[in-house]
Amino acid sequence: MKKQESGTEPKLSTKPSTTSSPALNELFTDGIRDLYWAENHLVKNLPKMISAATAPALVSAIESHLEETKVHVSRLEQIFELLGEKAIAKKCDAMEGITKEGEGIVEETEPGTATRDVGIILASQKVEHYEIASYGGLVQLASTLGLTDVAAILEKTLAEEKSADTKLSAIAEKEINYKAAEEA
Repeated sequence: MKKQESGTEPKLSTKPSTTSSPALNELFTDGIRDLYWAENHLVKNLPKMISAATAPALVSAIESHLEETKVHVSRLEQIFELLGEKAIAKKCDAMEGITKEGEGIVEETEPGTATRDVGIILASQKVEHYEIASYGGLVQLASTLGLTDVAAILEKTLAEEKSADTKLSAIAEKEINYKAAEEA
């Protein structure tokens, strides 16, 4: 039996195109708005983690990432400009939940303990993994949509999010996890 041709182009394509479906463009813009809210939320939330952390290496890592996060906000604003869109944030329920969980860890652990620092690292890595997944997906989508300038900007941030995650793992593995294991 011979396969019949439908005469229509496939609805999904892996080739970059600036004439992609409006729905795909809308999904992409929605993802940028979601990250814009998330990054702005982190700018407000990270100082709480800094003040709750004890280990100097952890405090330094979070302070450094706070400064990077401010740059991430600026980059997203640049992307909105490139897209010809107004910089509008869409509430990111996932980031709100992850940061609330982090605040809960701080409330449930003793101040000044390595255990609290371990909890802060765990919560921070959940944030990083969400951002890595989001930025990674949007890099691919930007490429599919033919938005090479936007993809390049997103790739810079993705690399910084991966680096922050690696730094947090190193801090935990080299020092804090062992100190927490020795606490009574």
